[in-house]
Amino acid sequence: MRRPTRAHLSRACLLPLLVALPLAACGDRTTTADNTTTANAAATDAPRAKDGRKYLSQPLVTDFYTADPSAHVFDGNLYVYPSHDIDGSAKEDDLGGHFEMRDYRVLSMDEPGGKVTAHPVALDVKDVPWAEKQMWAPDAAYKNGTYYLYFPAKDRQGAFRIGVATSKSPVGPFKAEPQPIAGSFSIDPAVFTDDDGKSYMYFGGIWGGQLQRNTTGKYDPNGSKTDLGADDKPALTPKVAPMAADMKAFAGKPRDVVILDEKGKPLLGGDHDRRFFEASWMHKYKGKYYFSYSTGDTHYLVYAIGDSPYGPFTYKGRILQPVEGWTTHHSIVEWKGKWWLFYADTQLSGQTRLRNVKMTELKYNPDGTIQTIDPFVK
Repeated sequence: MRRPTRAHLSRACLLPLLVALPLAACGDRTTTADNTTTANAAATDAPRAKDGRKYLSQPLVTDFYTADPSAHVFDGNLYVYPSHDIDGSAKEDDLGGHFEMRDYRVLSMDEPGGKVTAHPVALDVKDVPWAEKQMWAPDAAYKNGTYYLYFPAKDRQGAFRIGVATSKSPVGPFKAEPQPIAGSFSIDPAVFTDDDGKSYMYFGGIWGGQLQRNTTGKYDPNGSKTDLGADDKPALTPKVAPMAADMKAFAGKPRDVVILDEKGKPLLGGDHDRRFFEASWMHKYKGKYYFSYSTGDTHYLVYAIGDSPYGPFTYKGRILQPVEGWTTHHSIVEWKGKWWLFYADTQLSGQTRLRNVKMTELKYNPDGTIQTIDPFVK
């Protein structure tokens, strides 16, 4: 969510196309979402990265900017809950002040490669009593006829909290609870419901996500801007909390999500290629729990495997190599007999603050490890 560190496309070249011809600018890919179609498009008529590489996949929508995709299957259809990037006035900084998102719009499709529908605004920050700004990466869940939208936003003291809103429709509109979830802090909520019906929220992010400013259980506005500043000590961990039966509160105090190396030792703060930065996601495959996340300033999506939703989790490898753009935030879901990875890059704008959501097939090896994906076609 912070500064760009690699070459980007020129926004001056692409934005006029985006505005005037939003579909043609991307080879009319709004209605084609499967990796086979988009990979072929990328190899022929689609734009290339500034260094000439061809994109593996194309944006799901091209007439507004989306990022941080949280994908879920409800009643057989796929719904993607992304953040909605806007071209604000804030200057880029290491704490993500230039990510000024203010509302959410849900995307849906009924078949891989089918038409992508972008629904009206599902929730706006002006309709959240406790929130002031920066509605970052959301997630969603369903239980007993109600859909739940979980979202981080800054309160009027500048602290990130996590809120919840409800609807009888998976695409909203959602009505927010008057207060954030008690005991919540930081960013990137991801709610996982296990086979036994119990649900858990994973959350947290360092740097602009403020995890390092909540180490005592109370927000410290003067805390570190980045992490604990102790490269030889265990890295800051994401958090997990059980959800109450009504899905609107924690049923217990948040716990540390411990990520171990191959020797069973916690990953260290200086291990930037593997340590947690942000973007928690949990999925289950063949009885194992896969906790995946972003390494942030090294731009990888990685994963660790455990035997319990609480962990500990042992680091296993990379899911996605660096995309074009600074941020990497994702989700993983099984749909129509295949597994899919949702992610985002900056193909349309060339700006780290203005991203576009994509999807591609995810594959496992026989031993349960995940095959690493290159976001560019070789």
